[in-house]
Amino acid sequence: MARKHVLVLGSGVAGLTTALSAADAGWDVTVLSKSRLDESNTRYAQGGVAVVTAAPDTVESHVADTLEAGAGISYVPTVEALCAEGPGAVERLIERGVEFDRNGAELARGLEAAHSHARILHAGGDATGAAIAYGLLESLKSSGVTVRENTMAVDLAVQNGRVVGVKLLDDEILLADAVVLATGGAGQLFPYTTNPTVATADGLAMALRAGAVASDLEFYQFHPTSLAAPGNSLISEAVRGEGAVLLNEAGERFMVALHPDAELAPRDIVARAVAETMAAQGGIPVRLDATAFGAEFLAKRFPNIDKAVRDHGFDWSSEPIPITPAAHYFMGGVRTDAWGRTSLPGLFAVGEVACNGLHGANRLASNSLLEGAVFGNRVVAALDDQFAPQFDEQWGAPIVLPPASSSGQVVNRTDLQHLMWDAAGLVRDEAGLSNASQILGSWSAPEQLDPKSVEDGNMLTVARAMVASALARRSSRGGHHRIDFPETVPNLAHHSGVQILTEAN
Repeated sequence: MARKHVLVLGSGVAGLTTALSAADAGWDVTVLSKSRLDESNTRYAQGGVAVVTAAPDTVESHVADTLEAGAGISYVPTVEALCAEGPGAVERLIERGVEFDRNGAELARGLEAAHSHARILHAGGDATGAAIAYGLLESLKSSGVTVRENTMAVDLAVQNGRVVGVKLLDDEILLADAVVLATGGAGQLFPYTTNPTVATADGLAMALRAGAVASDLEFYQFHPTSLAAPGNSLISEAVRGEGAVLLNEAGERFMVALHPDAELAPRDIVARAVAETMAAQGGIPVRLDATAFGAEFLAKRFPNIDKAVRDHGFDWSSEPIPITPAAHYFMGGVRTDAWGRTSLPGLFAVGEVACNGLHGANRLASNSLLEGAVFGNRVVAALDDQFAPQFDEQWGAPIVLPPASSSGQVVNRTDLQHLMWDAAGLVRDEAGLSNASQILGSWSAPEQLDPKSVEDGNMLTVARAMVASALARRSSRGGHHRIDFPETVPNLAHHSGVQILTEAN
């Protein structure tokens, strides 16, 4: 009897964990990567992995911190699964060759914003994602998994309401018993982002065009500290976790007066505070002061950040460095249950492309790498299950959008990015979002001739859905801040939904 075949799209921690676990479970596995296999958001992740490894920390404490950061709408079953299964998932990463930093025999643990305990595992100082990617890629070599690099999927293949494979750029159809989206985030929707160039929302766009329900697309996390220099190099939360502080133009700490946790407040609060301070200074960047650490500590603890900062001509051991917010992480994605099942039979999603409610309105720092490891293992247990998941009253009925225009002006990526930054960035309002919705609705996707044209069409699809979701939520919560509706309304503590109209629905 032939083995069942699963297609995994994406090669970050979520995709590679899924592929390896599926192979271990007896599946015939093919991994597709639109670029090199080692090019993913995971490779660029600096901070670490949030997981309970030693007392006095507890799983219950990790759950509580995650729920607090999620601003009241994190889905409790997925939060509990992440925190309880996290230690085992990390052990599997170690077994697969990931080498975390240690203090002697004990795993080294750091502190980051909004965590009540030092529970952040790191590798290579600030190269945790790269270490995870390397370890999993090495394991992949002996796994029997088929790998296709530089292979662009353009759409899902759907028959009788079920996903049966993917269509490639060259019109080849790859068939499978199950398709797992692990395609990462959407940072390239914005002109200023910590994400690599591959983060163009491809999997989410394909799912939307196939009629899948997406959720919480209004919730986007902007990292408060990227280097205010070309490329927006990420300055990890862990730097503030070690004690670095934020200063205004006058050299004064401004977070102390705004939140009891000061620089270690939740990311959405710090990011908006940085943006507001910059606006009050006429756009001049705020400064991150890490001078108390000294050059030796910075080079050892944050070797990659240290190099990036110095490559831009800054000596952060002797002077505060300029920083600015940048698009960082998508809390929303393809709606899934706690096992990665989507609203379309045969289609699964895991990692940043998915929305299982874990992050709520604002992701807790360093939960994303753990999410990929935990739910990459979990999804394999559900691959044989083709039943649509059930969602409770926390999950709202989706807004239904018409298909994209086929006759309008072809979208220009730079124009889209700046429109999204201005209308759907750190602060939003009705006028800006409505205008953006009108403009996006007038643009059409380019013909799918090459990877860039496919990406541009995907970004347009997701931008339309994100703006519609942001318009519909007429209150502020976490990563979604409406200046015309600044209050967090308790009776709106639900997960949103959006769906694109297809012939099938």
